[in-house]
Amino acid sequence: MSTTLPLPTRTTESQLDRSLKVLDAAHPRLAAASADELIGLAEICIYGTMQTADQWVAVSSRFKGLPEKSPLRAEDVMTGPVATVRHLRLLIQSLRDIKAYGKPRLPGRPWMGTDARLRVPVFPAQGLYDGLTFQGFKVESRMLPGITAETLKQCVHGVPGRWNPDNPRIALVLGAGNVSSIPTTDAFTKLFQEGRSVLLKMNPVNESLGPVFERAYAPLINAGYLQIIYGGSDVGAAAIQHDLVGEVHITGSINSHDAIVWGAPGPERDRRKRDNDPVLKKPISSELGNVTPWIVVPGKYTERQLDFQAQNIATSITNNCSFNCIATKVILTSANWPDRERFLDKIQRVLDSIAPRKAYYPGALDRFVRFANRTGDGDKLPWTLLRGMGPQASPQFFKEESFVCVCVETPLSADSDAAFLNQAVDFANGELWGTLAASITLPADFRKDPTREAALQAALSRLDYGTIGINHWSGLGFAMMSPGWGGVAGSTLDDAQSGIGWVHNTYQLEGVEKNVLTGPLTVSPKPLWFATHSNPEAVGWRLLNLYDKPSLWNLGGVLTSAVLNGR
Repeated sequence: MSTTLPLPTRTTESQLDRSLKVLDAAHPRLAAASADELIGLAEICIYGTMQTADQWVAVSSRFKGLPEKSPLRAEDVMTGPVATVRHLRLLIQSLRDIKAYGKPRLPGRPWMGTDARLRVPVFPAQGLYDGLTFQGFKVESRMLPGITAETLKQCVHGVPGRWNPDNPRIALVLGAGNVSSIPTTDAFTKLFQEGRSVLLKMNPVNESLGPVFERAYAPLINAGYLQIIYGGSDVGAAAIQHDLVGEVHITGSINSHDAIVWGAPGPERDRRKRDNDPVLKKPISSELGNVTPWIVVPGKYTERQLDFQAQNIATSITNNCSFNCIATKVILTSANWPDRERFLDKIQRVLDSIAPRKAYYPGALDRFVRFANRTGDGDKLPWTLLRGMGPQASPQFFKEESFVCVCVETPLSADSDAAFLNQAVDFANGELWGTLAASITLPADFRKDPTREAALQAALSRLDYGTIGINHWSGLGFAMMSPGWGGVAGSTLDDAQSGIGWVHNTYQLEGVEKNVLTGPLTVSPKPLWFATHSNPEAVGWRLLNLYDKPSLWNLGGVLTSAVLNGR
């Protein structure tokens, strides 16, 4: 099969109008669709994704400048087809549960935490062998105050008898340009979980994937439930302003969000914010990035644990050339930790072992010069770790998401590991911009002591991030799909931080405050998302087969490939 498709052309005003009329005309059928009909549509989407997966990865790798044999192609396997098919498979399970029980069945019983917040297990998910492919990992959603097991609600939009005619009929999804499953899973969240017809605008950075999506999801497009448009900010603005668009969802920057909601920077925007008079009169949801912290709690670690965590953090910096909203940007360490410098040396050695990559995202070269105070080698930028940086001397690292491959380390002085954790939470909440995600590395013995475990739970309650990873990169929460993904609850239009609302959230929980992901301090075989993995693409394709057709046979293929290739 050829991987070359014609490049899309800019959507004209008449084409935009026609696409929206198609969506509007088809929406009553979508709103009336049975659970079985929606399951059938999702199955067709899985089939379409599998049919185009090779093409999808080839196109993604091409605009990122990756050679055909590069092991880095695994990133596009995992964050493209694998993430999308996993999301669809979980949506199908939820729809089956809604049909049989009236709501998605949770994978475990909720319980009340010591902070009086209900905790709801959302990973391992049911039916996808997560307990074997992600041994030792779990995710709990921590709910807003006042929610109990008896009052916990799950939204079940989009199935017969549940549609509210006051809800928007058409959602405009402004797709992200960095991760190829963001446009698809954002669109499927709106369509299958919220019952919206979707107008998907491709980002100019990855719009070459649009024809792949058109082929993969032709049945949705032909049914009038999905339409795809192309162009720059002018096309997006025209879509936002169109009378038939009922709501907007954006994955992007806080600057783009505020321009949509409040208009261009200046006195008029300031006036609008003071008067609570937004330009946009439609509902908007968003995911807007983060200055992502990784807190390293001091203590006794084995050499293997330090090596693993160094690879873990380095991966979170280098994945996707650091063009991720949850790429680690600030490593918080204890100035009194005897292994601090040795651990940072380990991270640096891992970074030095990873070849620089093409900086494919627009503006990266200029941002690198501004943040790193140096130039790269042509369009390839070196991974840059700057030690001993503080917000007073260098505020740009802490108040602005650089979206480029520069990370800083900030030492904090504290008398004990628990005191350091408390201080690190204060620093992350008070000094760093954004509320999307954070990670914490803990010594193996930290949680064995009741006093320190209580200190951890207090820290998790206070840490204002939508996803918190313990011992692992918080970005895994995005890939798992069953947890909600977004900024911590509480953002508002005039202070959106990392966004408003959740995507994914396949158990369709209402009232989530944040998600806490926990995993082992070390994992063997080596996780396929690690930048130091020898052959991750082989394992990624096996995982895609498992999510396409969950079975013990395909599970065996994943586990065997993980062992054979996990060096």
